[in-house]
Amino acid sequence: MNSALEFLLDQAKENENKAVMALSQARTELQNYYEQIEQIEQYRLDYCQQLVDRGKSGLTASQYGHLQRFLNQLDETLSTQRQAESHFKQQVDNCEQHWLEQRKQRRSYEWLIEKKQRDASLLQEKRDQKMMDEFSTLSFNRRRLNSGH
Repeated sequence: MNSALEFLLDQAKENENKAVMALSQARTELQNYYEQIEQIEQYRLDYCQQLVDRGKSGLTASQYGHLQRFLNQLDETLSTQRQAESHFKQQVDNCEQHWLEQRKQRRSYEWLIEKKQRDASLLQEKRDQKMMDEFSTLSFNRRRLNSGH
């Protein structure tokens, strides 16, 4: 029975480790997502500044149209990227929940194993005490019999 519990505990520890790695990966992906958004926003700011600088020296309608279309594409990209944020956050939440469940499972197996060990120790102490009591009773009876003769 104990070896079965030990096996289950080992499995639970392995599952918990996998859950921790998945959570770490999800957090890394969320962080990478934020960095990517920041880079696109910075690129857009830089591009807008270039547009202003070039506009001071004069732009044709065609050049302006081309630059405006590019800015619109950047805005669409940012909008699409921002919609993905909830996905990355949800991944982190799901992984966190899974990890908590795995940790709870591991702890319950550890508790069960410790309880079985405590129960076994208590049972052994009772057996030892019973043997000592029986031994004392036998010794007392022997002494009494020996002293009576």
